[in-house]
Amino acid sequence: MILSPHDLLQTLKDLNIETITHEHEAVFTVEESSKIKQDIPGGHTKNLFLKDKKGNYFLIVAEGTASIKLNSVHGLIGAKGRVSFGNPEALMELLGVKPGSVTAFAPINDVNNQVSVIIDKPLLDYDLINCHPLTNEMTTTITRQDLLKFLEHVKHKPQIVQVSEAGENA
Repeated sequence: MILSPHDLLQTLKDLNIETITHEHEAVFTVEESSKIKQDIPGGHTKNLFLKDKKGNYFLIVAEGTASIKLNSVHGLIGAKGRVSFGNPEALMELLGVKPGSVTAFAPINDVNNQVSVIIDKPLLDYDLINCHPLTNEMTTTITRQDLLKFLEHVKHKPQIVQVSEAGENA
């Protein structure tokens, strides 16, 4: 069963995690979200749903302006060979979201724990982190500690690795 944004926000509330959620028009790219970001403090995320040659899936959560080279990230995240973007069908099947709505919150839908979560280390320099709550029509602000608490609760303790190029995060 795929959870809705309402289900996710209720889960966060049940975990005593305080969040602030902002509704806005749908955004599909980091560029489109730039207007929204200016009004919401904290680090804003971009998310990469990747697959390696052996069929392993990865969700990389990084700061929105991070530069990540796909041709070299595989060695940093434990992938078997080079990685490519996972297809929309796998994204929906495994994380329950559509392209444009990929988020650090999506592992709540990965009940079989098929996706490894990687957080780009520089993202954790922010006290507040902003993620889509399973839809790109909202942005939810959560503390760094509570995001990690949430991921552990949904059995997706993240690897924290610097996958972005040094000096590339704003």
